[in-house]
Parts: sequence; structure tokens; C-alpha cells
Amino acid sequence: MEVHSTKAMAVRAVDLCVALLHEQPSIESVSRVLREHGEAGDLALGEADVAAMRSAAGRLREVLGAAGADEAAALLNRLLAGAARPPRLTSHGGTTSWHLHVDSGDDASWGEWFLASSALALAVLLADHQRVPGGLCASGSCGRPYLDLGGGSPRRYCSARCATRERVAAHRSRASSAVGG
Repeated sequence: MEVHSTKAMAVRAVDLCVALLHEQPSIESVSRVLREHGEAGDLALGEADVAAMRSAAGRLREVLGAAGADEAAALLNRLLAGAARPPRLTSHGGTTSWHLHVDSGDDASWGEWFLASSALALAVLLADHQRVPGGLCASGSCGRPYLDLGGGSPRRYCSARCATRERVAAHRSRASSAVGG
């Protein structure tokens, strides 16, 4: 039986944001990400659903790009005020562990579900860690959202590849300045 943790919901939210905003989103690509995160059965995902989820991803990206916890909390409060319904427990007919939903029902649209569930997960993580639960890659050629739940200094890059690319570019820039100067 699949367990729905807050961290797993946040990882799913970020993976969907990447697929919807930084790749060529399609029914197939979004379905693949949903299945990778445990969605089963006939997803009945259509073009309108992908468009609604893409819009939601843009709003969630703003949260991850917030300058600090206060700004992220204000954004999340607005999202929850507009998208969330009273919390309810569901096990999807016994197919999953009990977990909270704040969408209108098990038959809510994909866009409503994605925005409400993702905002809830990010809000819980912000409350738990007292900081923005992620960020946007500082690489000028990337900008992908990422989740950051580690201790210590906040991350700046979505991956080791982006961090390395930026370090190499900075090194080359300093080296060429030293030669030319």
C-alpha cells in the first residue's frame, strides 16, 4: 500500500512543475510523472487538464522562488485561500494509506488537485522547516525548481550538473580576466 508523506507530495509537486514548465508538457509526459509518483488506473488526463496543471505549476514556482519564508507563506496563504477546501481524510477506497486532501473530492479536476495538494505539502514543509522548502536553480541557463529540505545552507542549484557548470564558467571567466588584465 502506498504511503502519502508530505515530502513525497512535495517531491511530486516539484517533478510535475519541472515537467510542466521546463519540458514540452504533453498528456504522456505528465501521465508518466504521475505514474512515477504512484497514480494508478485510468488517469483520464486531457489537454485541458495539462493546461490547468501548467497554470498551477506557474503559481507553485512563484512559491519556490520566494525571497524568504514570509513571502512564500503569503503566496501559499493566497493559494490555499483560493484553491483549498476543508481538509478531509481519504484512502482512495483502501488503495492507499490514509492521507489528507484539501481539494473538493476524489473526483476533483487534475488542476484543482495539483494546486491544492501541492500548496498544502509546501505549506507543511515551510511550517516544519521555517524556510522556503525549495528554490529555483541559480544557473542562468536553467531556473528549474527544486526541493531543499536539508539542513545547513540553502541550496542554489537544482543539480550537481548545474552547480559544476556554473563553477567552471566562473573559473573560466576569472582565468580569462587574469590573462587579459
